[in-house]
Amino acid sequence: MGRKALLLSQTANGTNASATIYSIIETAKANGLVPYYCLMHVMNQITAGNTHSEKLLTWNFNLS
Repeated sequence: MGRKALLLSQTANGTNASATIYSIIETAKANGLVPYYCLMHVMNQITAGNTHSEKLLTWNFNLS
């Protein structure tokens, strides 16, 4: 996904959401993790009410 894909977003919130998800995916790849599991972990933590940003960083949790 590149800059042109982000330009097609309809709103600023949509662009921010896309950039956040893309960032999680790329950070997971950089840390040798499966992006799908990282996204699921982060979304599960947020829906459970755990929104402390340090705990949601990919290098602070174990997905094994």
